[in-house]
Amino acid sequence: LGINYILGVDGISLFLVLLTTFLGPIVILASWENIKDRAVTYLFLMLLLETGMLGVFLALDLVLFYIFWELTLIPMYFIIGIWGGPRRVYAAIKFFIYTMAGSALMLVAILVLRYYSGTFDLTYILEHTRLDYYVQWWLFLAFALAFAIKVPVFPFHTWLPDAHVEAPTAGSVILAGILLKMGTYGFIRFALPLFPRAATTFANLFIALAVIGILYGGLVALRQKDFKKLVAYSSVAHLGFVMLGIFAMTPQGMSGAVLQMINHGLSTGALFLLVGMLYDRRHSRMLEDFGGVWAVMPIYGVFLLITSMSSAGLPGLNGFVGEFTILVGTFWRSKIAAALAAVGVIIAAWYLLHAFREVMQGPLDKPENKKLTDLTKREILILVPITIMFFIIGLFPNLFFDRINPTVMETHKYVIQHAAPPIQIPGAEQ
Repeated sequence: LGINYILGVDGISLFLVLLTTFLGPIVILASWENIKDRAVTYLFLMLLLETGMLGVFLALDLVLFYIFWELTLIPMYFIIGIWGGPRRVYAAIKFFIYTMAGSALMLVAILVLRYYSGTFDLTYILEHTRLDYYVQWWLFLAFALAFAIKVPVFPFHTWLPDAHVEAPTAGSVILAGILLKMGTYGFIRFALPLFPRAATTFANLFIALAVIGILYGGLVALRQKDFKKLVAYSSVAHLGFVMLGIFAMTPQGMSGAVLQMINHGLSTGALFLLVGMLYDRRHSRMLEDFGGVWAVMPIYGVFLLITSMSSAGLPGLNGFVGEFTILVGTFWRSKIAAALAAVGVIIAAWYLLHAFREVMQGPLDKPENKKLTDLTKREILILVPITIMFFIIGLFPNLFFDRINPTVMETHKYVIQHAAPPIQIPGAEQ
């Protein structure tokens, strides 16, 4: 069949692999107290999920990539369906059907690619296969649909809030932290290099969808009463930034997008952990049920404040570097898109500070909240490594960019060279 077990790592996948292995133990530690029912099955599914996600980021053979891609679906389906909230079955089935529908077309596209190139080996296809424009057009759409559902790009995002709200805390952290990155990674690793002409044709469409996603995700997050749903919609907005960076098709935009994938995994992962810790104590996620919690949970308050600021893109923390680099890269491509995306940054600060104020500040007048206890040693141990990473990325971004940039430059150069007619981008020749 010509299917080979080829794995490889470069500047784009390196940090995603590290993110997966970094969040894995944290998530298992986070479920220590909560998952009493069928714990062995749960841990088995978690490890299977991690295997699948690592495979997606490492596979350089298209069928192998597809196998790992589908492998992540099954454990996530059971994690939501067995340990999730009251509407877990609905959420799990919706997640499964959406993702499955997208990837079925991707499988067809992989087989068509095999027909034209004679192999499934990604590196060989990139070196030797030149596809006709119309073939590229259709194949790009098939790949892009699978990836766009996974990201999720607006309007394919409707499965995400359900899956997040119903998933157990650990499921949400993995879902937001790593699973969604499989989509954005797929665009950079497969969709753009394999179909450069089609990708440049559709770039403006994806830029528009990304900007809509940033603004829509932010505005819907502002209106949420449920803390977990608020964080879920913030993911739609944050991944809009990543998509914007990728399809700006400038080196800065793409490097920023790769870093922002890591940032989002850390910030949103930490937010879901914090929401989960609050829910374990109070069994409510409604913002109006809280208020004045800082008085009884000061350590929690410090972590929530730092994480919210990281997610909002405060300079000195990780979120700022990624968003700023993406905005610089987008500015070369489209000043309007960059300006609208910048509004999204302001909205993000607004809904995160709004949530923080509702939960932590104001009078402590509800009797249930007076009984709340601050974080345990185990919970502090979970949050400290992530918080340290916020500062490391925020203060020393070049530790990451030095690895990311060379690969992004190569990918960018390849896409631009093979996307006829050639387009000139200022700042790309440095």
